[in-house]
Amino acid sequence: MKQITKAADLQQAVNAAKKQNLEIGLVPTMGALHEGHLSLIERALKENDFVVVSLFVNPIQFNNKEDLEKYPRTIEADLDLIAGLISRMEGRKAQELLAFTPSVEEMYPQGEPKEVYHFGPVEEVMEGPRRPGHFSGVAVVVRRLFDLAQPRRAYFGEKDYQQIAVIRALLEQIKYPIELVPCPIVRADDGLALSSRNMRLSPAARAIAPTINATLEQAAEMAEFEDVDDVKEWVLDTLASFHEVNPSLCPDGLKFEPEYFEIVDARTLQPIDNWEAAGDLGAVGCIAVWLDGVRLIDIVKF
Repeated sequence: MKQITKAADLQQAVNAAKKQNLEIGLVPTMGALHEGHLSLIERALKENDFVVVSLFVNPIQFNNKEDLEKYPRTIEADLDLIAGLISRMEGRKAQELLAFTPSVEEMYPQGEPKEVYHFGPVEEVMEGPRRPGHFSGVAVVVRRLFDLAQPRRAYFGEKDYQQIAVIRALLEQIKYPIELVPCPIVRADDGLALSSRNMRLSPAARAIAPTINATLEQAAEMAEFEDVDDVKEWVLDTLASFHEVNPSLCPDGLKFEPEYFEIVDARTLQPIDNWEAAGDLGAVGCIAVWLDGVRLIDIVKF
C-alpha cells in the first residue's frame, strides 16, 4: 500500500496502470474506516488489478457546519486498518493499492466548486429536501474522483441507498463506462449498521441503537399482512415512544427522534402506497433517526 496526497501523483500512477491494461477499482470514503468500509475494499481487491481508496472528508456535501466539524478524522488508524486487511487477505487479484488522502485545497484548488448537479425525482425525496445541496456536493467529489482514478468499477455501501441511486444517475449524465457496485450493509453483532458516526454515540445511546434495525426487521415481517401506511406509522411510533416504554434504558431523557421513514420503490425511490406498486426490484424502507445528537440512517428490503 502506498499513501499519496497529490492529485498529480494519483493521475501519474493511474496512467501507468492504464498502460499495462490493468483494471482499476475505486472505493470512495470519508475515512473513519470500519469493517463496512473494509468489506468494500476487500471486494475491490478481489475484482480489480489496481485499487484506489480515497479518504477525504468532503466539506461541500455537508449542509450542517457542526456535523462537518464533528465528523471523525482518523487517517493514521485508517491506513493501519487497510494495511492489516492487505496483509491477512488471501486470494486478492490486485497487486497495488493506493490510499489517496488529499487536502481540501488539493481537491478544490480553485476554491469551492461552482458546478451544481440535479437528479430530478430521485433526489427530491427523503435526504434530498432535508439536506439541501448534499447530493450535488456528493456528485461533485465523486465526479472528480472518477476523473482522477478512471476506474472500471466503483464500490459503495447500500446503507447509503439513496446515494447509490444518485451516483447511478450521475453516471447516466456524464456517460462514463464505470460499473457501479453496490455492496451489502455490514452490521455489528447486535444488528446496528456500521457507520463512522457510531463512534460519536454515548455508551447509553450505543446500547439502544440496535433498536433501529430490530424495528425495521419487525416491519419487514409485518409487511406480509399490514398495509404500507400501517407499517410506516408503526415504525415511527415504535421508535418515538421507545424512551417512554423503556425508561430504564434511556437515562437523562435519551430518546429516538425519527426524522423520516419512507417505503419506496427500490429502483425509482418514489414512495409507494401499496405493496403491489413496487416495481421489479421490490420495495425498500429508508429511515433517518436522531439519537443522542447523532443522525443515523438504515434501510430494510421488503
